[in-house]
Amino acid sequence: MAKFRKKPVVIEAFKVSEAIDVATSNFGVMPDWLRNAYDGGKVLFCSDHVVIQTLEGEHRGNFDDWIIQGVAGELYPCKPDIFAATYDPVDD
Repeated sequence: MAKFRKKPVVIEAFKVSEAIDVATSNFGVMPDWLRNAYDGGKVLFCSDHVVIQTLEGEHRGNFDDWIIQGVAGELYPCKPDIFAATYDPVDD
């Protein structure tokens, strides 16, 4: 069996808990990509989760999850343990 290593890519991500907070208190602080997804009907903010329209259909992002924008602009939720094992912070 062949083995592969994931290419290093830089993604943008925002915690669901922070997204819910700024959606109700300070929408202007939300990243443009997430605000545009909301305006386009791809993200619905609820009191304790978000609903994201992904390439595979509708997915729920729970309060401690991350919302990730992939390399092609696609959105999807990611569990905190998978996020921590997969991504490192990048300086701007």
